Amino acid sequence: MSATTMTLAQTRDFLDREFPQMQAGGRAYHLEAVGPLSARMRLEAHERFLRPGGTVSGPAMMALADYALYAAILANIGPVALAVTTNLAFNFLRKPAAGDLMAECRLLKLGRRLAVGEVLITAAGHDDLVCHATGTYSIPPR
Repeated sequence: MSATTMTLAQTRDFLDREFPQMQAGGRAYHLEAVGPLSARMRLEAHERFLRPGGTVSGPAMMALADYALYAAILANIGPVALAVTTNLAFNFLRKPAAGDLMAECRLLKLGRRLAVGEVLITAAGHDDLVCHATGTYSIPPR
């Protein structure tokens, strides 16, 4: 695949319009790039995403991975709102400090009915992985 179906701006607009609950409580998830079989998203780690001990919570990282995977799929197949998560698996590798997280998503398979991808999450400005996620989405007939 050499190009995306939707541009970065089109993907952002679609997510804002069709999935506004993603930004409930104030904008925190920032789609920064989409590309062939890929997406990059940043979580602006507001206080609401921290857990005791001053680290970003597991549920916040799980949401970031799922959103990044969804964005990568949409950018590559077009505006299909009803693509849904069918499986997610997470490996939490190290405790991130309080601060922004970066999610790099790569689609491993993009078929007509299923998409499979992986998401690598790092603390912004650092290379060490804090979380590795894999996920599968079901794509409805088009």
